[in-house]
Amino acid sequence: MERLFPIFVKLAGRRALVVGAGAVGEAKIRSLLDTGAHIQVVAVEASHTVWKWADKGAIALEERAFVPADLDGAFLVVAATASCELNQFIFTEAQRREILCNVVDVPELCDFFYPAVVRRGDLQIAISTSGQSPLLAQQIRKQLEQQFGPEYAKWVAELGKIRREVLGSDLAAESKRELLRSLTCPDEFKFDLRGRKRRGQDDEEQS
Repeated sequence: MERLFPIFVKLAGRRALVVGAGAVGEAKIRSLLDTGAHIQVVAVEASHTVWKWADKGAIALEERAFVPADLDGAFLVVAATASCELNQFIFTEAQRREILCNVVDVPELCDFFYPAVVRRGDLQIAISTSGQSPLLAQQIRKQLEQQFGPEYAKWVAELGKIRREVLGSDLAAESKRELLRSLTCPDEFKFDLRGRKRRGQDDEEQS
C-alpha cells in the first residue's frame, strides 16, 4: 500500500458533498461544519440533527436519491450510505471526475481518511492508521488529549501573536529564530503555566 501524504487542507469556499445522512453521515457532516466549506448533503432520508443544520443554513440538504450530476463542481465527496453498490458507484464516478472520495469504512475505496484529531485551539494533532484500525487511532487520541491539555490552546495563540511581533521587529534573522525557538521549549511552557495558575489564585484571593 502506498504511503499517505499527511496534509491539512483549507476547505473554505470549496464544495463538499456528503451522500447519506444517517448516523454515519451525520458524524462526517459534523466534522465539516467549521471548515467554511459549502456542504451539500444528498440523502433519501436525513436524521433530525442533519435537518436542524439545514434549517439553520449550515448545510444544503436535498432529500432524494443520488445522481452523478451531484458531483459536478465538488472538491471532495463522502459516501456514507447503507448501500455497498451505491457507495461503489459514487467512488467510481468520483474517480472518473478526479474528485477526492471517501467511502466510509472501506479503505480500498478512499482517496483520503478521516484521522482521529486532538484539537486545542489552533493546535491540531491528527492520528491515522490509513484506515487499518480506527479504534487504535482513537485510543492514541485519548492518550494525547491527556498529554496536551486545554491550556495549549491559549499558549499556541500567544505564540502566534509573539511570532508576528518578532518577525516584524528589527532583530537580526538569527536572533529572531533563537528567540522563537526558546519560547516553544517545554520548560518555558511549564513556567508560563505555573505563572498563570498563580495569577488565577491571586485573583481568587482578592475577590
